[in-house]
Amino acid sequence: MSVHVVTPGLLTTVQDLGRTGSRHMGVGRAGALDAYSHTIANLLVGNRRDAPTLEITMAGPRLHFGHAARIALCGADIDAHVGNQAIPGWRPVLLPGDSVLKLGACRRGARAYLAVAGGAFVVADVLKSASTDLRGGFGGFQGRALIAHDDVDIGPSTIDVDDVQVTPWWADPTSVLDFDAPAAIRVLPGTDATVPQDGLFAHHWRIANASDRQGARLEGVPLQPEETSERISAPVVPGAIQLPADGLPIILMADAQTHGGYPVIGHVIRADWPRLAQLRPGDALYFQACTQAQAKQARLDQAQQVARLALAIASRVGM
Repeated sequence: MSVHVVTPGLLTTVQDLGRTGSRHMGVGRAGALDAYSHTIANLLVGNRRDAPTLEITMAGPRLHFGHAARIALCGADIDAHVGNQAIPGWRPVLLPGDSVLKLGACRRGARAYLAVAGGAFVVADVLKSASTDLRGGFGGFQGRALIAHDDVDIGPSTIDVDDVQVTPWWADPTSVLDFDAPAAIRVLPGTDATVPQDGLFAHHWRIANASDRQGARLEGVPLQPEETSERISAPVVPGAIQLPADGLPIILMADAQTHGGYPVIGHVIRADWPRLAQLRPGDALYFQACTQAQAKQARLDQAQQVARLALAIASRVGM
């Protein structure tokens, strides 16, 4: 069984929860930028949490399903239809065979995640992950974004329906992804003492057009480091906030390089990565200082919420 790509959308890639344990070899993490939405989409269709999904950026593809399938869309509020039937997010949906799922623009948020039941999208693992590394050109579907006429294998399905069936219940994501609330991103202190960090919290910032899976570039009042001499490159990780010479911070994302020479002025806490991943070019955000204890508690709270959702979903669908 496979899904045929009629049109590919702006940037559609196969992602799982990322590639770990290889940064010492210069291999980045990759994986879903919004791991929360990726995980809930998989739970809604009965997959394991780290099963591959399609990460859809800003505008989605048109996909032909030759066989009936159970799907779920999570993350951004995306325009989705099968024929004249609107496909809502955050719930299981059954599609009959010979369906064309039309995924349009993300109305709110930047990235949507499409999960398909039965083990999801079947691609070869590279270094124990199916994630697409666009910078390295490996993993996922031939190491690249999907293009027209690709056929992506999916797992077997026993679904047999004659029309679209939308589940009446849904998972509520607003505690993690509230698109109506200002984007408050919590930050741990950076490792570079030569950069005054007060300016990071004193202003609102906006996501620049040049942002991508490697880094979210910010626009706003430039920050001025106290020291401008060249530095020796040091290890960096996703979530690190770097300050280049122009004074405009860059937040490293899932496709970040493994080393960098810019000062690191903060680290976005893991619990806020999903909200950060959903910010679009032009969206505003502001930073809040955070302690290690608060960051750990936020991460635990989010994990507990996912666990509660997993139990509720399993009880609804009898998985």
